[in-house]
Amino acid sequence: MALSKRIATLTGGGSDGWDLFLKARRMIADGVPVTELTIGEHDIRTAAPILQDMHRSAMAGHTGYAMVPGTDALRDIVAKRATERTGVPTSRDNVLITPGGQAALFAAHAAACDPGDVALFIDPYYATYPGTIRGVSAIPRSIATRAEDAFQPRAQDIEAGVAGAKSLLINSPNNPTGTVYSRATLEGIADICQRHDLWLISDEVYDSQVWEGAHLSPRALPGMAESTLVVGSMSKSHAMTGSRCGWLIGPEHAIEGLINFSTHTTYGVPGYIQDASVFALSQGDEFEAEVGAPFKRRRAIAQRVLAAQNTVGLIPAQGAMYLMLDIRATGMSGDDFADALLEAEHIAVMPGESFGTAAAGHLRVAMTVDDDAFEAALTTLCRFAEARAA
Repeated sequence: MALSKRIATLTGGGSDGWDLFLKARRMIADGVPVTELTIGEHDIRTAAPILQDMHRSAMAGHTGYAMVPGTDALRDIVAKRATERTGVPTSRDNVLITPGGQAALFAAHAAACDPGDVALFIDPYYATYPGTIRGVSAIPRSIATRAEDAFQPRAQDIEAGVAGAKSLLINSPNNPTGTVYSRATLEGIADICQRHDLWLISDEVYDSQVWEGAHLSPRALPGMAESTLVVGSMSKSHAMTGSRCGWLIGPEHAIEGLINFSTHTTYGVPGYIQDASVFALSQGDEFEAEVGAPFKRRRAIAQRVLAAQNTVGLIPAQGAMYLMLDIRATGMSGDDFADALLEAEHIAVMPGESFGTAAAGHLRVAMTVDDDAFEAALTTLCRFAEARAA
């Protein structure tokens, strides 16, 4: 039996750009030691007190069906966090709890787009973005950014691609580039969304990991609260990637409709996971800063290592757990460089081409191994690049 076109064409055909990651994992399975700087997985695990609270909740019996929109306690504390960080009054009626940020992305596009509608997203992009859009039978259209702009989107480029679009997906702090969108960038985006009646879908899962400048949610800009859907997650802020707990924040009528959507798709998040998330969020900003501290520290290590050479360039690493490195001086593509580095030095990084065409000739490096191993790998990468450039 044939599969639906929606499923058969989800990744657009061909490779999804993650061949090198799979190759590295095969090498590890074969006993080859590989330093993995590929995926955004913390090198610490979920904190013991969070797991203990999860266990307490499960043993107390919160293992049955939970409320589909999320428990009142979790929706309330997410709303409180959003209000405090953005200044936008937010209540539980503005919050839908989802099984992770990815489910929130899917739900947001289901709310914004009908089949055949155009949905915009920024290139470079997180790998699932185009497939998420195709998953709701919308048509993905990328808006390219430039390395010389530190991958900040230009309003005129969005304007040039906006015809027929119903939504725009942005991500700041950004994966894969580490860029934090400036107020000027976000104001330009908001202006376009308002003039063209676009839903703005703002992926803010790295909002607690800002190393330079400040995070600004576009929902806080004048007139944007009624047309912005904000994606959040416990994964990055609290090292709870496997717990699959996220949220979508938006206007009440959108959340009301999406509760119905969730009833017919995910049917909610386990209650003991939600209770543990309430506990985690109640630890406050200090705990989130503690989870993010290793990445801030390794950013400083990277700046020091890269300042000692002039072959590999560093896109300003303003936030998140990644570096975007410019290796165009070697004359190699990101794909070829990453493959050669893995073969010769057993260091796995992601080619920029894995995240679209705008980051061709770049590498994404996840700062997700201990400090000494990270510095050694980055030093080796720079020597490898210098040899290729020579």
